[in-house]
Amino acid sequence: MGIAGKMAMDEFQIPRLKMVERLRDHYKIADHRVLAVMNAIPRHRFVPEALRSQAYKDNALPIAGGQTISQPFIVGRMTELLELKGTERVLEIGAGSGYQSAVLASLVRKVYAVERIEGLAQKAKEKLRELGIGNVSMRVSDGTNGWPVYAPFDAILVAAGGPEMPQPLLDQLEIGGRLVIPIGSDPKRQDLVRVTRTEKGLDQENCGPCAFVPLIGEHGWR
Repeated sequence: MGIAGKMAMDEFQIPRLKMVERLRDHYKIADHRVLAVMNAIPRHRFVPEALRSQAYKDNALPIAGGQTISQPFIVGRMTELLELKGTERVLEIGAGSGYQSAVLASLVRKVYAVERIEGLAQKAKEKLRELGIGNVSMRVSDGTNGWPVYAPFDAILVAAGGPEMPQPLLDQLEIGGRLVIPIGSDPKRQDLVRVTRTEKGLDQENCGPCAFVPLIGEHGWR
């Protein structure tokens, strides 16, 4: 499980703790495992060098390829909504910097991460390897098609906003599994939606407004 359970000791320890306290006290993130992992993973290692002083502030930050590393609240909220127990196989769409991958990997058995931008995927793999996180498999591909060869997945997290639910992702969700995804007709504004697959079909919940980069692909924005 990589660095989960081991407190990262560095010059950012205090800002990281304040970030986690804000997640707990202001945003009411209640999953203690999620909070502990976000207090252990060095988020500053996943942002550009020039922005490291801002790594633990309450906002998204730009990374290469016109993409972003999500606001800490969004990372915590989406992860909490998956209701992870530790044994899951998780599909992540839009690996980006690799920070969300690291959070998930520290909470579950295996992460299958898909990123469409090759340079981002390569850097993310390097960061994960440097941190000793070895339970993430990553590929460069159209994330809206999922990763069929390893399906079904116990949980799916999509870190980009699409106009509708990609059918391949719904098809690759295990019965009892949860999909968390931003959905909206405006590429710049979405609602965070959680879908739970049951024996009878799909249960859908609106978990509030959000703003993500567009989900580009065959089953997303063109």
